Formats: sequence, C-alpha cells, structure tokens
Amino acid sequence: MRWKCWQAVAPAAAICLCSVLFAASTSLGAAADSERGAGYFPNVVLTTQHGETVRFYDDLLKGKIVAINLIYTTCQYACPLETARMSQVQKKLGDRMGRDVFFYSITIDPEHDTPAVLKEYGEKFGAGPGWLFLTGRKEDIDLVSRKIGLYSQPDPGNPDGHRPYLLVGNEVTGQWMRNSAVDNAGFLARTIGDWLTSWQTRSVEPLKSFAEVPARLTLDRGQYTFANHCAACHTIGGGEQFGPDLEGVTARREADWLSRFIVAPEKVREAGDPIALALRAKYKSVVMPSLDLGTEDAKVLIEYIERQSRAVAAARAGDAAAPPVVAAVDPSATLGPYLRVQTALNLDDLTAARTSAAAIAEEAAKLGAGAASMSAAAAALQQASDLVAARAAFAVLGDALMRQVKEAGTALGDNVKVAYCPMAQKYWLQKGDTIRNPFYGKSMSDCGRLNATLP
Repeated sequence: MRWKCWQAVAPAAAICLCSVLFAASTSLGAAADSERGAGYFPNVVLTTQHGETVRFYDDLLKGKIVAINLIYTTCQYACPLETARMSQVQKKLGDRMGRDVFFYSITIDPEHDTPAVLKEYGEKFGAGPGWLFLTGRKEDIDLVSRKIGLYSQPDPGNPDGHRPYLLVGNEVTGQWMRNSAVDNAGFLARTIGDWLTSWQTRSVEPLKSFAEVPARLTLDRGQYTFANHCAACHTIGGGEQFGPDLEGVTARREADWLSRFIVAPEKVREAGDPIALALRAKYKSVVMPSLDLGTEDAKVLIEYIERQSRAVAAARAGDAAAPPVVAAVDPSATLGPYLRVQTALNLDDLTAARTSAAAIAEEAAKLGAGAASMSAAAAALQQASDLVAARAAFAVLGDALMRQVKEAGTALGDNVKVAYCPMAQKYWLQKGDTIRNPFYGKSMSDCGRLNATLP
C-alpha cells in the first residue's frame, strides 16, 4: 500500500487540504475475506442510526464509492457546518445517493450518540437514502479513524475535538482523497461524482494550455466569507435552509449583536440571550457553530449581507410594484437579450449584462402590461451598481420570463435549456448542455444541473 500526499488548490477558492491515494493492489480480491478486510481496512462492527449492525469493510466500503467524516451531535464548532455541507452535496448527487454513492458520518462520542440520537441528528439535516450515521465501541471507532487518516490527537487548544476532514474514495479502484468537509459543495460533488469514476468517464477533449486559462477572479471578501462559512445553512433572499433566511437581518438585529453572535455564538447562548435561544429552538437545535471568525470578518460579512439584502429587496420591489399580468404574451423577442445577460453574468461582465438588459426593457415595453414584470426587472438590472445587484435582478427577470414562456406556451428554441442551481436555489435559461451558472459566475461556473422542464 503506497501513500502519496500533496497540496492542491481547488476551484472557487475551495482548498483541498490533503489528498491521499491508496494504490490499487492486485491482491485486494484475495484479501477481501481476511479478518482485516482488503488487507488494510478494519472490519469492525458499527451500528447505524436505524439500529442495524454493519461491518465497516464488508458492508460499508466493499465495492462502493464513499464519503466519510467524523462528527458528534453536541459539537458547537465544525460538525453542524460539515453536516449541512454534506446535505448540500447529497442534493447535488441526486439519485446516485444510495445507489452508487454512500455517505458515512461516524460519531467520536459513542457514549452520548446512541442510534436514536444519531437518527434525530440526521433528520435535522435532511439525511436521505445512502447516508448513514454510525456509532460503535470507542476503540473500534478510534481504529477506523486512524486507518482512514481522520484521527486527531486530543488537543486542549482545539475545542472541536477533531479536524473537519472528509475522506472520499472508490474502494474498487483504490482512489482515495482527503478534503476539507466544509469545502465548496460543488467541488465536493464533482470530486465524489466525477473524479472517482474518471477512468469510466474520461474526457476526450484536449487539455487547454496554461495561457488559455482565464485570469483569476478577485472575489469580494464578504461574498467569499459568506460562501465559505454561511451558505451551507443560510441564503439571502432565497428562503430558509437549516437556519433563517438572512435577508434584512441587519435591519432586524443590532450590528453589535450580530457581530458577537458571528464571532462567538456559543458565548451568546451561554449568557442566556433570548434571541439566540429562540433560534436554537426554532431550528430544531441545529445551532449556529463557532466559525473561527474575528470581529473584522464579522464586519465584512454584515456589510455583505446588508448590501445583498438591499439588492434582493430592490429587485423584488420592482417586481411586486409591477401591474399584474393581464394576458399571456409572447416573450420570444426578449429571450435573445435575456440569454446574452445570462452569458454576461456567467463571465462576470456587468457592463454587457446592463447593455442587454436595456434591450430586454425595450422589447418588453412593446408587449404592454402583460410584460410589466419583465420591464421592472430589466430596469433594475440596468441600474445595478455591482454584480450582486445585477444577479438579484436577473433572478426576478428570469422568473418573470419563464412564467410568461409557460403561460404563452412559447417554444424555447433550438438548444435553449432550463438549468437549476441547488446552492443558489435558482433556475435560469441558457444555450447548450454545459452548465454556465450566472449566479456564481466564474467562481463556480459549473455549479448546477439541467432541468427537464420549466419550474
């Protein structure tokens, strides 16, 4: 068995902490029936959240593609964020979960985390088929975690008790990689869903030269912080997830309270703060974890949430203020410039997006009152001062356009596809089968999937 480690930078500023490959052994088949299973992995008995006993190698690893992390249900640090991120990845993998991809979350606190406790914890995060929460004897769990490279020595300086690592692997091919369990959900889904089967789905496209790689995108610090620390549980204007929708939270809460809660949520709860305790009760005890952020991080995060909230509210107000649709209209004339806006936002080109929005407004005006929603959204997009505001307006515009397309029964045209991003929880129209996400742009261009029908 050979080990090879290296550091690599993943897409969208998501950092792959350490990759570990186990070279495939020709003797794996013969060793599979040995006491240790495959000659390396322990075959200890564990218990699922459903009370069923399983063997680690024979039942959980053998012949499977897996993702494994360590958690404990009373954790107030990385575990809730890890589990929420895994839930996002689960949604991205869709019906592959439980069919050819399996998740295993193993508790490091088996004394407390009984099957019943683990079952309740998994249900809070929407764990579906193929995702098991496991407990067992402490010595067996320690053995497993050591063998798979996830064990952490007790460290008084690390109140979490372990590192937020995720081991992904394909037992058949011997490919294994250790990532951060709180990494970008799109990157993790691609790693699990594509890289581990790359020998089957090898691309025939020639590799681009380094000179052809686009210039690195400079991300807004607030946007980056939100994407990496908050987006697993929250949206801004996209509805509730595992925590509240944060749209307008800066108007509802004092900035000082928000800063204290972001920096040290456990201290705010311990002090008996009624808001913090009410949030914990409302969201099924899925607590806000300690994110290891400082006051300066909290400041830029609060500013980003306020900025994004204003953009979302402005776009929504424009849509709500529009007259109701009085009759179905043919929106085909607006589809061309809409697609140009989609392409521009995918390329982070605000100028091109606003220019095409002007064309939409002109065409929508010709359609009369029935296209007032599109007119209002296009106007908001024209006035957008940054990409955040432009994308918020584009979401409203897309909803209005797709609603009109549906009501009018208009054909989308050759090669126009419906796409959906589970992270942004947004639909859009685009040309071609290659996902080009307009809501994340270059940072996560391929985040999303094609949808068979209009929403």
